[in-house]
Amino acid sequence: MRKIVNINSKWAFSKMATEVPQDIDNRWDFVNLPHSFNAIDGQDGGNDYFRGTAYYAKKLDKTDLPEAEKYFLEIKGANSSADVYMNGKKLFHHDGGYSTFRVDITEHLDRESLLVIAVDNSPSETVYPQVADFTFYGGIYRDVNIICTAKNHFDLMYYGGPGIKVTPTVEGINAKTEVEVYLKDDLKETQKLVYTLYDKEENELKKIESTETKVLFEIEKVHLWQGKKDPYLYCVEAAIVENEQVIDNVCTRFGCRFFEIDAQRGFILNGEEYPLRGVSRHQDRWGIGNALLPEHHKEDMDLICELGATTIRLAHYQHDQYFYDLCDEKGLVVWAEIPYISQHMAGGRENTVSQMKELIVQNYNHPSIVVWGLSNEITMKGDKDPDLLENHTVLNDLCHLLDPTRLTTVAAVSPAPIDSPYLKIPDVVSYNHYFGWYGGDTDMNGPWFDNFHKVNPSIPIGCSEYGCEALNWHTSNPTQGDYTEEYQAYYHEELIKQLFTRKYLWATHVWNMFDFGADARCEGGENGQNHKGLITFDRKYKKDAFYAYKAWLSDEPFVHICSKRYVDRVEDITKVTVYSNLPEVELFANGVSVGKKAAEDRFFYFDVENIGETNLVAVAGEFKDSSIIKKVDVFNEDYRLKEKNAVLNWFDITEVEDHFSLNDKISDIFATLQGKMLFMGLVAKFMPKKGDKVAGGFEMNDSMMSMLGGFTVLRLSGMLGMVGVDLTKEQLLDLNAKLNKIKKPKSTK
Repeated sequence: MRKIVNINSKWAFSKMATEVPQDIDNRWDFVNLPHSFNAIDGQDGGNDYFRGTAYYAKKLDKTDLPEAEKYFLEIKGANSSADVYMNGKKLFHHDGGYSTFRVDITEHLDRESLLVIAVDNSPSETVYPQVADFTFYGGIYRDVNIICTAKNHFDLMYYGGPGIKVTPTVEGINAKTEVEVYLKDDLKETQKLVYTLYDKEENELKKIESTETKVLFEIEKVHLWQGKKDPYLYCVEAAIVENEQVIDNVCTRFGCRFFEIDAQRGFILNGEEYPLRGVSRHQDRWGIGNALLPEHHKEDMDLICELGATTIRLAHYQHDQYFYDLCDEKGLVVWAEIPYISQHMAGGRENTVSQMKELIVQNYNHPSIVVWGLSNEITMKGDKDPDLLENHTVLNDLCHLLDPTRLTTVAAVSPAPIDSPYLKIPDVVSYNHYFGWYGGDTDMNGPWFDNFHKVNPSIPIGCSEYGCEALNWHTSNPTQGDYTEEYQAYYHEELIKQLFTRKYLWATHVWNMFDFGADARCEGGENGQNHKGLITFDRKYKKDAFYAYKAWLSDEPFVHICSKRYVDRVEDITKVTVYSNLPEVELFANGVSVGKKAAEDRFFYFDVENIGETNLVAVAGEFKDSSIIKKVDVFNEDYRLKEKNAVLNWFDITEVEDHFSLNDKISDIFATLQGKMLFMGLVAKFMPKKGDKVAGGFEMNDSMMSMLGGFTVLRLSGMLGMVGVDLTKEQLLDLNAKLNKIKKPKSTK
């Protein structure tokens, strides 16, 4: 029987070593795995986190391991590339920081051995990801094991997979389930394979003895995997048996289900329409990076389930096997993808292929997964590159070869043309749109999808990313780009109403469920993070927008008063927003009813007189929620965004009625002759130009230049700091004075 020995504890670690160590001495630090060496500097802003080679070393005593004929080192995640050494000899190299890989160490494991793993997350022209809006945390951030087996065993080296592949096919009320195993060596004459099928309660259903590596189980009256309402899982075990003794065994859970994605009806599970409405997830955490423990994954899953999501996009890479297991158990439908992202690299095709093979082989048995993602926003520099198109065709064909049961998709960047040739390659398509945050208005989202659907009626279309940033800033007059919790709530109210009512959208995924590390970011008053999450980076605070989704998606009755952190108010009449999935809400102010309201959109709005201190209580059925507002004469500056290191904030800017200022959008200013001349002259030298590198390694192109038009001048000036352009307070005030002299046309007032 195989035995798995975890070796996470007490590794010597160094970022200072310049060569493979021959011994461990007192110059090393000691860490336990999982471990990320960018857990701090990858989240504090500045785009200056360590990217290079770090060494992990551990002494192994063979007598501490079970006796076996074969020993394999299993590394479940080391970012981005890794080299494995035993007693100074290089045994293996692996590129790709998010998948499991294994190394046969049998012939190199002495009585006492020094195991060294060199992990490198430095920039590369061949290993993805290299350009993206998230931190590429280095380290061995998942478990490391030694697997001890017999000479005859299920193949551990087949793309890091489990050695067993299960393909159920539902036929009426029954299912045929093909089970295939991968053997390292041919069976001996005295050996056989024993396959055993179990139900969810681990009761044995059927057993097949064979010498074939592929068998077929018939499951009568099959119990289907029905998503959240009934995520039923079977289990199958395969064993190599000799003289009635089990030599090696593998087992896997699986679900029986069938689905389709229809351009008109959306996602259909087991013959019934099943709207996919959910979130995207990055795996990292505050102060931890990617080095998550099982309890972190479980907490994430519990929060996503509380929201009521039916789907998760696991972006932008392969996630931990434990999390895919949780998706199977909870019935969440999954989009799984590789980190082929943002900018195509001419030398990276081989890596996209190897990462896709590992993703599919390692995750084939998960019923939760329905689509393989080929790429994300890959046309940032254009969609006509023949090598990019060929790379997608290769990946698409590979997915269908390895897995004919699932579909392929891409997440297209917003400016990608809707007739782009690369959109014709995958089976289904989704777009990342941020109208209402990165330019445009919230009401542009639904009509954009309607137009795509009209022009391409046979292509299933979804929304793979949408969202806006929010921190602990507050206002009674939310506006695009203010980073307030109130604007984020308004934005998601509008997007929910537009996206959830369009049945043809095969899936929608909020960007993002949680705030996440993006060390190049310098905005919102807290550098080093992307704050589009519905929940904070530390998972401690659910922003109001979280409850907007809960009102639409969850069956768990609740009521929630928004803006609890916004207590001090200057207005005489305060608008109070309440979210609930119950049909009626009554609001009380200091015990007196303000009124009862019904709202089909689950968003309830009340006007409350703001005098002194007011205790608010919202009642919906048996459920209550409370908050407090206080009347103040002067706005509480603690609620107002003050950008870190900013020389000027929006409230410091002089505004002249009917005239422009730094607080106006570039596109509006540029639409006037005087504004265009001002920008072409005085300001052009500060603006990033086509081809320039900007934060996160992105390169300016026509689509990004167009996006800049949606920013206010001040917001753009702050973002220029991320590319090394620092405007002084005097320069900005001088520019504002010039803008104050340019009259707005009526259309921009």
